[in-house]
Amino acid sequence: MGKFTFKLPDIGEGIAEAEIVAWHVKIGDRIEEDQPLADMMTDKATVEMESPVAGIVTAVAGEAGDVIAIGSMLVEIETEGAGNEEAEPKPVMEAPKVVAEPVSTPPPAETVKAAPEAAKPEPVEAPAPLQQEKITASPAVRARAKELGVELSDVKTSGGHVRHADLDAYLNYGSGQGYRAPGVSAKRADEVVKVIGMRRRIAENMAASKRNIPHFSYVEEFDVTALEAMRADLNANRGSRPKLTMLPFLIVAICKTLPDFPMINARYDDEAGVVTRYGSVHLGMATQTDAGLMVPVIRDAQDKNVWQLASEIGRLAEAARNGSAKSDELSGSTLTLTSLGPLGGIATTPVINRPEVAIIGPNKIVERPVFVGDAIEARKLMNLSISCDHRVVDGWDAASYVQALKKLVETPVLLFAD
Repeated sequence: MGKFTFKLPDIGEGIAEAEIVAWHVKIGDRIEEDQPLADMMTDKATVEMESPVAGIVTAVAGEAGDVIAIGSMLVEIETEGAGNEEAEPKPVMEAPKVVAEPVSTPPPAETVKAAPEAAKPEPVEAPAPLQQEKITASPAVRARAKELGVELSDVKTSGGHVRHADLDAYLNYGSGQGYRAPGVSAKRADEVVKVIGMRRRIAENMAASKRNIPHFSYVEEFDVTALEAMRADLNANRGSRPKLTMLPFLIVAICKTLPDFPMINARYDDEAGVVTRYGSVHLGMATQTDAGLMVPVIRDAQDKNVWQLASEIGRLAEAARNGSAKSDELSGSTLTLTSLGPLGGIATTPVINRPEVAIIGPNKIVERPVFVGDAIEARKLMNLSISCDHRVVDGWDAASYVQALKKLVETPVLLFAD
């Protein structure tokens, strides 16, 4: 038998360490070649490690959530062959030595004195059983108590007859204060959940963003009635093309207005004191997945039309959710768009995706009566929020940019004009 030490390989350029997200094996498991061992997460992606040999797992590097260095031991495997290290000799277990103890000999019978007879305790009479007070109640009270799951014997009364008032007092003031109505779930036990993997990375990024960036938010109301009518017409004639949501139109508007507001499409290196303004729009799309919030990136969004954007949004969202998104599809965004769709609420104050300097969040569309001239019309309205880094973006610039977006969205024909 030999020992094979599987060391964490170099899984990406510039990667010095990786976090154990999940184990697929445990000590004592017999594994086959190419069998998954563990999921390891770097700051760019999650990679599944596979065993290069078959054998029995004899040691693992740590628990889920531990961070280990590249090149250090991940798993030790006992193999049939020579392995890549000399197997450590197993200690020989010796049988325990039996030491005979001298057997004590009882003293001669005549030297043993009889113990004095213990005094017998006086018999104690058992207390007479308490007479249980007979409880009476009307059929209506009994039915109500049964429905509530209350034992009548627990309800304090005067005279042993339970009335509705006694039942109310029990529920409101007495022992019934802890009463739980039928259908209400019982209190669950406390649960300790270790913050690891993607959830820990999200927590670290959000904390760093709020700690280092002085956020401010600006919210404006958009009338999207005309845009929604255009979207409905396009969807009715889309053929085999993907269905259009609000997001592709909003992305077109974002890209058309950014050249006049270069400080919005930027990243701030606060350590170097340098702001990089980008000519291309690499738009991050905040996407909810089972592992947590991920931000796949639409590269060169300014070069795509609404149909191409709709297709790319669907492709990247699916890749993020099923774990097939590549490393370069999850990094390098210059501006982020976050949307909760119908859960968008009235307004949001989204947290900036550091080191970007702005994040845009459309909210849900609602229909409300609005004065249009002298008449009242039903209009479709949507609030749009933007959060900005006040070190780089001034409030006037943010408000002016959102007003430029508003003009395009409320006059959707301008979205397709040169």
